[in-house]
Amino acid sequence: MTQYGTWVSYGGAARIELAIVLLAVAGSLTYAGARLRVPAQAARPGRAVISFMLVTWVLAIAAFLVCLDAYAQQELHEYPAARFAAQDPILPVTLIAAAATFIAIFSTSPHAFGMRLASAVVGAMAAPMIFELPFDLIVMARTYPAILPHPAVYRALFFLPLFLIEITTLSLLVLSPMVKLSRSAVFSFAAMLAVFAAWALAGFAYPSAPLPIALNVLSKLLAFLAALGLFLPQRARTEMHDPQPAHAISHP
Repeated sequence: MTQYGTWVSYGGAARIELAIVLLAVAGSLTYAGARLRVPAQAARPGRAVISFMLVTWVLAIAAFLVCLDAYAQQELHEYPAARFAAQDPILPVTLIAAAATFIAIFSTSPHAFGMRLASAVVGAMAAPMIFELPFDLIVMARTYPAILPHPAVYRALFFLPLFLIEITTLSLLVLSPMVKLSRSAVFSFAAMLAVFAAWALAGFAYPSAPLPIALNVLSKLLAFLAALGLFLPQRARTEMHDPQPAHAISHP
């Protein structure tokens, strides 16, 4: 049976070029992470900015649902067999990892119940977006089937509000006082991109065979580790100091 709701694999030079780009980005992040001064924390926004962020996030979700309905209606009109869309074999992994992330953040937070709950919810929502944002950029132009009569327009109709959801969800991380940029978060994200590169060399195929399934699961778990690295307690790098106080008086 033809599978709908998937994407066309990379082949030939395209898969090598994609792998090179992903490895270059992963290497750059690894170098930057090694030189990072930790912990680093963004300034907490004011109430007006927080309200704007939340309203934008809600509107992005609403816009995506409307666009998704239009996309699905047109897909079914052009391809009636699209109702037999391919199942997502990675969804159970995502749900389990999200639940584990929620529990880990909630149980390690030193804050009051309300802030602990909010931080855990934001972390569980943001973690899959760390995976989805670069992933969607990779598969956007290769989604199958192409929706006629204007495939580029329908791809934009689907992906642009989805990108807005991903970006606004990630922006909610600054609302938690627990979030601090760490080496473990940067290294985990770089490792995820390195796995993407290995997946690209294999064609970045839909996870319907053992190898793409394994690479998809591994990269998804690394995205959740990157999210946990933002929330879990971090120790600042200790500096070596002269034990002799600067104002000490030396005696003959």
